[in-house]
Amino acid sequence: MRRKDFIKTSTTFVAGTTLVPLVSCKQEKKELVEQTEIVRKNWAGNYTYKAKNLYEPNTVEEVQVLIKKLDTQKALGSCHCFNNIADNNLNQISTKNLKGVIGIDPQAMTVTVGAGTKYGDFAQELHAKGYALHNLASLPHISVAGACATATHGSGVGNGNLATSVAAIELVTGNGDILQLSRDYDGEVFNGAVVHLGALGILTKVTLDIQKTFDVRQDVFQELPLQSLKDKFNTILSAGYSVSLFTDWQNELISQVWVKRRMDNKVTDFGEDFFGAKAAVKNLHPITRLSAENCTKQLGVPGPWYDRLPHFKMGFTPSSGEELQSEFFVPRAHALDAILALEKKKDLIYPQLMITEIRTIKEDNYWMSPCYKQDCIAIHFTWKQNVKEVGALLPIIEAELEPFMARPHWGKIFSIAPSLLASRYEKLPEFIDLAKQFDPKGKFKNDYLNLNIYQV
Repeated sequence: MRRKDFIKTSTTFVAGTTLVPLVSCKQEKKELVEQTEIVRKNWAGNYTYKAKNLYEPNTVEEVQVLIKKLDTQKALGSCHCFNNIADNNLNQISTKNLKGVIGIDPQAMTVTVGAGTKYGDFAQELHAKGYALHNLASLPHISVAGACATATHGSGVGNGNLATSVAAIELVTGNGDILQLSRDYDGEVFNGAVVHLGALGILTKVTLDIQKTFDVRQDVFQELPLQSLKDKFNTILSAGYSVSLFTDWQNELISQVWVKRRMDNKVTDFGEDFFGAKAAVKNLHPITRLSAENCTKQLGVPGPWYDRLPHFKMGFTPSSGEELQSEFFVPRAHALDAILALEKKKDLIYPQLMITEIRTIKEDNYWMSPCYKQDCIAIHFTWKQNVKEVGALLPIIEAELEPFMARPHWGKIFSIAPSLLASRYEKLPEFIDLAKQFDPKGKFKNDYLNLNIYQV
């Protein structure tokens, strides 16, 4: 969108449309005295949504009608966040029906999809037409809009988070108007709007960069000595297009190393030894004791990008597993020091842990991205669903990471004080100003934003 058109909007809507609240996500019936209440939870089941009403519009025009009609509301994607970022005390608007490929532009090398589209919904179609995305998260079951809004990522020293493939967005603002922003025409406003945390409006369309399709081979190695990581940290993390380290913080070992390499580059066999780690002889789950049935194929067998870059298969819908997740981003320059700081707390971490994953992400220009202007590593914790114990452990972990100015993943659980968060996001004041411009009546505010963004 050109600068002079920044305030130009569309006021199209469906006259006389009646939108009835619906229910979705994980549902449970709770028997009350004289009525039945539908209890909705997130994917993992650790968070119960407070919103009394859930709307599921089928068109952008219906989204406009809702935003104009309702005094307060929040967009809901695929329910994969572990906190209340997508909740509202009264109303949620699901984007689940705004899905599918809207168009592919071979000249611009972009694909436009509805905001509620999950990556797994269109990746195979994209591949069949000869195209690919630059990266995917470990789960392909998350929505495009939600992933970009929270700076969700895959891995790779040369790969930015998923939002870095966004070329343009369409969103409905707090006034119910349609606003279109693009990388080419909207500069810093675009950089402020892509990772928007739900504060600016409800995304309805997203245009993503694409490239020619490619195959990937995935090799897994077990029991990498921690000393090898100390000695060859950058070499190990740069060994593939995407590299993941999995650890339970025991025995001074990295449990598994997953190396994903593009087959359009020259690829040589690593052999049986990878810096002291041994090549796996069967497909593995990141948590070694679990079945690898739902994991993408390993053992160096090439396959299309969409079936190797994620850790889990497209056709597998994750169960509502009993787990919690936290993730902290540290500047890559301090990566090894941060890992070794956490190593000292391994005896506290291990009893509550299912697995830790460590990945690299390239810097970006998005104001509220944890990777804004800095290459990062992300230290991700999948916890047992022991809310009290994990809640007590998080401040200890965050204290160890404080010297490195760690930034949390916006969609996972953390306890970092708002004042510290504010100090780690230099563009926060500009982001708040942008939110006031896009949402002058505060229709998209909620408890999460009031605590973590507006309380500065």
